Amino acid sequence: MRRALAISLAVTDLLFLAYWSTSLLALAGVVHVSPDAMYAGYDQPRVIAWNWSFLPLDLAFSVSGLLAVRAARRGSPIWRPLALISLAFTVAAGGMAIGYWTLLGEFNPSWFLPNLALVVWPMAFLPGLIRETASPPA
Repeated sequence: MRRALAISLAVTDLLFLAYWSTSLLALAGVVHVSPDAMYAGYDQPRVIAWNWSFLPLDLAFSVSGLLAVRAARRGSPIWRPLALISLAFTVAAGGMAIGYWTLLGEFNPSWFLPNLALVVWPMAFLPGLIRETASPPA
């Protein structure tokens, strides 16, 4: 695994685990998150449900990405399919959020740009990873 991919996966995945941990702690009333740091409609039941609907997808890409980095460090070829899964789910999660914010006409850079990044950065690695995975081992 290229170092840039390992770093990109690890940083993204750890940040998402931190986001969901903070969200869970805020839901439990353990921590307070300033309304200024929140997305539009964060306190509305439908928007809350929309946000939490991302949890399974975000956990899937975070866990598969971290497992890919771990497998690559151990020299296991399973890292490629795990990384592909992680990257595909990352693009899907970012794309879904971008679609949502776009449909609402909500272009708050603090939420829109990070989600756009989730769509863009995996594209630097997906074509090569797909080629490597599709090629028979030498």
